Amino acid sequence: MASNPTVSELRKASYVTDQEIDAAVDAVLADLATESYPLTKGWTLDLVETLRTNTRAAEALTTDKAAWKRNMVRTAILLAHPVMG
Repeated sequence: MASNPTVSELRKASYVTDQEIDAAVDAVLADLATESYPLTKGWTLDLVETLRTNTRAAEALTTDKAAWKRNMVRTAILLAHPVMG
């Protein structure tokens, strides 16, 4: 695994479950100001930064298309680089 893995890489290595990723998506959709999110086993994800750096997800959050919004946020989370600690 890379020294700075994405959430997707952590998922493939079984460090993160689909349920934990879904919970992170739910956290974003419930509160767009969530910053330090405890993803799993010591890994933390800055959800505000994740959305700020993914224009498609940020754009999706401005629509009323719930499925597209959820999918774009999930994609942004999968591409994000959480930090250990």
